[in-house]
Amino acid sequence: MNILHIPNYAPPHIGGIEQTAKDILDSMPQDCRQRLFCFHDQRKTVRDELDGVPVTRCGTFAKVSSQPLSACYGKELRKTFRAFLPDLVIFHFPNPFAAHYLLKNLKKYPACKLIVWWHLDITKQKILGKLFRGQTERLLERAERIVATSPNYLDGSPWLNKFREKCTVIPSCIDEKRLSRDAETDERVRAIRQKYAGKTICLALGRHVPYKGIGYFIEAAKGLKGDYAFLIGGKGELTEELKRQAAGDARIVFLGVLPEEDVKAYLYACDLFCFPSVTKNEAFGLALAEALSCGKPAVTFTIKGSGVNFVSIGGVTGLEAENADADAFGRAIETLACDEALRRKFGEAAKERAKLFTKEVFRKNVQALLETISPKEGGSL
Repeated sequence: MNILHIPNYAPPHIGGIEQTAKDILDSMPQDCRQRLFCFHDQRKTVRDELDGVPVTRCGTFAKVSSQPLSACYGKELRKTFRAFLPDLVIFHFPNPFAAHYLLKNLKKYPACKLIVWWHLDITKQKILGKLFRGQTERLLERAERIVATSPNYLDGSPWLNKFREKCTVIPSCIDEKRLSRDAETDERVRAIRQKYAGKTICLALGRHVPYKGIGYFIEAAKGLKGDYAFLIGGKGELTEELKRQAAGDARIVFLGVLPEEDVKAYLYACDLFCFPSVTKNEAFGLALAEALSCGKPAVTFTIKGSGVNFVSIGGVTGLEAENADADAFGRAIETLACDEALRRKFGEAAKERAKLFTKEVFRKNVQALLETISPKEGGSL
């Protein structure tokens, strides 16, 4: 079976969609032939490999509303179809520019099956959503199966509800090996705990963009009294604005972009994990799942239709606050900070919950999905 994967980008580009695409690639049966086709974040088109799988990265000349634009994408995709003759395409949505060229090629290869991996609805770019409405409908009509990353997102998406009979849920996965503890990790954890001795360590990680809600976390932090360390990892377009918001409170510390070994250490060192995302743009929350795997209770907002509240269950693995209510978020932090037994209880439940998000479970789910794909006449699945 020839399988063509089409995400927006691919590792080493960092992002949830890119990581999921890599996890899918790793989950395929060994007798499959695979290719990966994506954008490059530079103008030049590059051909390389990802763990032995050939990759075509199409050069881009601009990005509009988070959508990369490429002058050579259509030609390169046509060449890839002609040379590789895919039996199955796994396409990651949203990616409307790529969807246009994919649909054109699928018309020429009717036996080729399509799985649409639906990461999120187009919500922020309302004009784009309306502009590509017809195209999105054609894409989902052509799809054999549609994958949602959580039942919450499936229930909350008008698009997925319209094609519900084609939908299946496969939660994203975390890399347990990445989170494994060793002597070096333990030493880093001890150093962090010593640096913030006597304080409740509250950790938030993520890009500093509006939907991540870091500003609400800062507002909540500044409203709390007591011995806390509010640690914020990552950076983004809002970093300087967030630093201005945090000014005057020495308990709020910006860690910047952390290397992988430090991310792991801070996850194990913190007392609770704060995940203040506020919109459905946060469709799942891999960092949240990682924190649960490390046994950390979580504080989240309740986001209707988002997988965040599927990953962490309010009252089981952590506490939820009314969406975008910084005071309520702060009260949830305070509740956990003042109750070590509750933190321990939620932490144990968190580790158990995280078993749903392992690579092995993900692999089994992906292979079970493949078994539901029936071949069309002339196909080779």
